[in-house]
Amino acid sequence: MMATIETVAVVGAGVIGSGWAARFALHGIDVKVYDPSSDTGRVLDGVLTNARAAWDGLGLPPADEGTVTIVDSIEGAVHDAGHVQESAPEDLGLKQEILAEIDEHAPVETVIGSSTSGIRPSELQVPLAHHPERLLVGHPFNPVYLLPLVEVCGGEQTGDGAITRAIDFYSSVSMKPLHVRVEIDAFIADRLQEALWREALWLVNDGVATTEEIDDAIRYGFGLRSAQMGVFETYRIAGGEGGLAHFLKQFGPTLAWPWTKLTDVPELTDELVDKLESQSDAQSGHYRVGELERIRDRNLVGILRALETNEWGAGQTLARQRDRFL
Repeated sequence: MMATIETVAVVGAGVIGSGWAARFALHGIDVKVYDPSSDTGRVLDGVLTNARAAWDGLGLPPADEGTVTIVDSIEGAVHDAGHVQESAPEDLGLKQEILAEIDEHAPVETVIGSSTSGIRPSELQVPLAHHPERLLVGHPFNPVYLLPLVEVCGGEQTGDGAITRAIDFYSSVSMKPLHVRVEIDAFIADRLQEALWREALWLVNDGVATTEEIDDAIRYGFGLRSAQMGVFETYRIAGGEGGLAHFLKQFGPTLAWPWTKLTDVPELTDELVDKLESQSDAQSGHYRVGELERIRDRNLVGILRALETNEWGAGQTLARQRDRFL
């Protein structure tokens, strides 16, 4: 049983780092935040406001919040932290520099989790001169305060104890840790997301569909299934009584058809960027980003509560969270 963590450091407080801070604080943990941006306070306040509204929408008891304090140095954030979550921009050199400084000042027993969405932890460990064995990836999904998945992936030097402590800690803040047992670029979920993203870009690039039509294909169709049954369970049902084996026998041959451009990526030319931007503006430009965030959160709250009622998927994580606070 891991010791209770009372203080967490968040280094990097953009959308992801602020989402981490909100999740930690709503679970009663004091958070020290370091980010050199002059917008840190404003971004944190906005994310905390959204997170509190989501918490209420989930029907959870009023949170006994931990404090959130902005500090002026990495050392000031991490020196007494029971866990450190790094959420700097996706720049290997910058992350290595930041993680080396964290490693220098954080307590020896403290796990360092990086929120990177694609960089291998072994690459992040390279400059750590003291305790590279406690560095791993803890990759969340936006909004971090609502979506429970966190991919946990160790590098070549990561110790088993660090993996165990990270999984225990993330579980204690109502997350669903997914241990990525094989170190691979972009882990599991982002590889799946990138496949869909590439295909969507081609459809726009080739004039087949607009951004809104592509989003409609997902949100009115297979996205609703994916939200609660993923890929393989969905296709098991599609196979009828014969299950997945029958589905593969029936539809497997289509995998050889030249439908996809999965391994090829369209060049992001100025023309394609302009097309994507103009179509996105036409689709959602009448909403401010803050409004879209709140709409997204209310929809996610409703989906999570429905899944909780049916004791299914991410709803099981919410049920455990509710039990913790009732």
